[in-house]
Amino acid sequence: MLHQLLLNASLRKCTLTCGLLAAFMLMAVTLFSGCERTQQVVTLPQSVATDAMHSCTDGTRVLNVGFYAFFAPVSYSANEDPGSAEFNTHRGYEAELLTALEAMEGAGLSFKRTAIPAWDGIWLKSTEPEFDIIGGGITILDSRTRDADGTPRVTFTSGHIKFQQSLLVRAEDAERLATHADLTSDVRVGALPSTTGENRLLQLTALTDADGILAAGTRVETPQGTVVADGTDAYIIQASGATPNLEGRTHLYPPSENMPQVVYLGSELGESELLAALEAGEIEAVARGGIGNGEVAAASGGTLVVTAFDEQVEYGGFTLALEDAELAACIDEKINYLTNNRAIGHAEWLADPAVFMKRAEMWNAETQ
Repeated sequence: MLHQLLLNASLRKCTLTCGLLAAFMLMAVTLFSGCERTQQVVTLPQSVATDAMHSCTDGTRVLNVGFYAFFAPVSYSANEDPGSAEFNTHRGYEAELLTALEAMEGAGLSFKRTAIPAWDGIWLKSTEPEFDIIGGGITILDSRTRDADGTPRVTFTSGHIKFQQSLLVRAEDAERLATHADLTSDVRVGALPSTTGENRLLQLTALTDADGILAAGTRVETPQGTVVADGTDAYIIQASGATPNLEGRTHLYPPSENMPQVVYLGSELGESELLAALEAGEIEAVARGGIGNGEVAAASGGTLVVTAFDEQVEYGGFTLALEDAELAACIDEKINYLTNNRAIGHAEWLADPAVFMKRAEMWNAETQ
């Protein structure tokens, strides 16, 4: 696609401008902190954005988008009940970003959206016939581009939203549970399996190493019974999944007093079950992203607070099947424009929910 853009530019005018455009378009390679690989991101300076206003489709194709239903405020359903008429109504940051993409004249982007209630392996669903794009606050990881056999199956768009993991706790526990180092064996932390929230919790408390290998002596309750990790790669938990003997895990008991218990809920209603358990006193903390935890804390009237912000930064994107890599790159160009090359993110959207639509209107003005 980059070759085609340069060729079109040379046909329009074979001058020094062509060389400058090529230099601009090749200059940005973004390193994702906290991700497992470096991804090349084509970022278009404002002055040359109009040269990339080609259509991503033939204009007749409607792209089927699957979105995670329970990750407010990033991506969620208007009604959490899967049987409701509004379950497939998309809300949140990513919903507004997709709507702005549709509004960009000449982009050729139109979406049909379907809510997905289950998180596990959601990023690979863009390879299934019913979906073209998958979103929902999915952190970009190389391991998430591959199937269980290690075969590359999907590609990510460049990161359009920044995440940092954290703990959500009751206000009276804020000082006691201020950092991950404060989590001891009498503390129960809720987590959603196969998320970066779980992954970073386990790493920061030394329950796993950087490769996801469980600490020896860790006891894990599963539907098949209780297993005890032996410190080898036979017992692994990562953000992209776990070894089969740990699938469906419900409770993790640490081998040391200076590590927390981990309680797994959310198989039916995602984070909603974790938050209900926290409010009921069944767990002492919820490990997940600071954006989601921050919104819940703000709505709690001071009863819940966010602590233990992780220094590691993650970026979230959409997935498409590997054979749609050209489409993904084209969508990237449009997303980079809407986010002004990441200068506009969640905080800016929160301050002005119309910010992406305003950017789309700027795009449209430049095409006239």
